[in-house]
Amino acid sequence: MPRDLVVDPFCFRQFAESQASNDYVGTIFKQSIQEFEGIVNQYYKAEDLKDGYAPFCKHLFVENTFSDARVNVLPVSSENEHLVRTQYQARSEKELPVLQRFIPLELIGGQDKLPVAKYLDLILYSREQIRKENESMGKDAGDETAPWGIVSIKAQDVDYELPMNPITVMRNSLGKEHGGSGVPLDRDAYMESVNYWKDNVVIS
Repeated sequence: MPRDLVVDPFCFRQFAESQASNDYVGTIFKQSIQEFEGIVNQYYKAEDLKDGYAPFCKHLFVENTFSDARVNVLPVSSENEHLVRTQYQARSEKELPVLQRFIPLELIGGQDKLPVAKYLDLILYSREQIRKENESMGKDAGDETAPWGIVSIKAQDVDYELPMNPITVMRNSLGKEHGGSGVPLDRDAYMESVNYWKDNVVIS
């Protein structure tokens, strides 16, 4: 059957069936990719798409009634600030590593210490943009025709977009050959990101 949404290979790392998940520290789903696509396509309505940071990026917020995905962002407090770590990380071998701030999951006692998310934020890129980025990174553009590719999934407790990490905003402003999308940095969006992330931290 025709699908509006497919999980992009970049997002395979968020599924336990993919070997790439072994090195991924974010949210990982137990469902197969095919099963996940079947579920989220039932939620898809074009009128429900929310604008992202660029015209080719959209968000679809769905109630998390079908997974045990946990919230992986917590407020920074006097109780956990000493657990914060930093590390240079790249999401793929073609990307430039950038400095990330996080709390290792094991230091808070594992997944069971995090609440199950109420919503999933499906971050979508248009088929045209995915093809452009694949070509610029020397990857096969493929023959997928679904109009939207799911490039990331965020588990959270609100049905609206949380600010992108400041370093991700910067990386997106880089050329596609460095793992960015070539969208010029928006100062207001960047400062909104800073204001949020100075008080919050990823658990990974």
